[in-house]
Amino acid sequence: MEKPLDKLFDKFLQGQGIFRKRSALRPTYVPDDIPYREEQMRRIAAILGPALRGAPPSNILCYGKTGTGKTVVARYVLSLLVEKADQSGVRSPLTAFVNCRIVGTNYRVLKRLCDQIDATMPDGSEVPFTGLPTDEIRDLLKRKLDSESNILTVVLDEVDSLLKRDVTQGNDILYGLTRMNSELENSKISIIGISNDLKFKEMLDPRVLSTLGEEEVIFPPYNAVELKGILQQRVQIAFNDDIIEDEGVINLVGALAAQEHGDARRALDLLRTAGELAERNGDDRVTQEHVREAQKVIERDTITETLKTLPMQSKALLFSVYVLTDRGQRDIYTGECFNVYSEIAKSLSLDTLTQRRISDLISELDMLGLINTSVVSKGRYGRTKKIRLAVGKKHIASIMESDPRLSKIARELVA
Repeated sequence: MEKPLDKLFDKFLQGQGIFRKRSALRPTYVPDDIPYREEQMRRIAAILGPALRGAPPSNILCYGKTGTGKTVVARYVLSLLVEKADQSGVRSPLTAFVNCRIVGTNYRVLKRLCDQIDATMPDGSEVPFTGLPTDEIRDLLKRKLDSESNILTVVLDEVDSLLKRDVTQGNDILYGLTRMNSELENSKISIIGISNDLKFKEMLDPRVLSTLGEEEVIFPPYNAVELKGILQQRVQIAFNDDIIEDEGVINLVGALAAQEHGDARRALDLLRTAGELAERNGDDRVTQEHVREAQKVIERDTITETLKTLPMQSKALLFSVYVLTDRGQRDIYTGECFNVYSEIAKSLSLDTLTQRRISDLISELDMLGLINTSVVSKGRYGRTKKIRLAVGKKHIASIMESDPRLSKIARELVA
């Protein structure tokens, strides 16, 4: 007897299929050749080169908007560095990669480093996910590094998220890593910090800034021509032959991504999602219609994911804008928003932030595209910000449904 999903699965078994190598359209994929980033690659390679002679490289900060190739270039150069060391018969430098948006505490950063260089407990067991004093896990890391003469290069991807989550803790994490060099006898650590925020350095403690920001590499956005070249390269790797209907598909993907400040990651996501939609529909080719539908899917998913991953203080602030909007206020001013935020923070048992800090969070939400703000002059009473929601109320409602504390407050304030 035919089972309910047999027909659906049969569609994937029949025909040649859409994808040859789906992973080539993922942001973590590192191709054999990275176009339009030769200058940045040469710069980073020149800084890391001394590691081949056993000398510690300078620390590097890579800046640029999302999707400008920072992470891919860092991974690519490090892989070639290790490959060159192996070919030349010299000790390969150690490498480690930490996504700071996911790994946000001192303990978890150190735990991730221990895992990647095979640092273990004295009995040989894996370092536990939690439970050890931070100083003890630091000692395990240092002991492993100093067991031989090593150069460890640590890539801290989205390092700015450490400080945006908690400025004090973020600075402490970075200071601890940079200070470790003075505690090591046989080995050294160099850091590649990757940031999407050009103002990231303004949040750094001076003691961290002096050691971390030794070299800077800027990644400008891709233009439409460059995005098209990147897409053509990945299409040949990712898709089977004759799957892309015409060149108009690539042109459309490139044009849509160029509107987002040259975001190659968005372009690749758009192309991959379009391919997946064609695959699910049982279509033989990817068309411009698939691309336009993919754009709608990505925009919806991106907003929802951004909302769900906001820190609790930012959620409370955004929720206060939602509450005022639901009450029928079209134009919301900072003072009104702060008053409602204070009620919500108290109900959530959060520390109530100052109005100045709330103004900073409003700017961050504006930068994320969740609200729109404009500065309004109040004459002799100074200036204030006028705030409006930039996302649908349904998206805010989805946050409340996923967070029991917010949903309870919603019933009290919005009813």
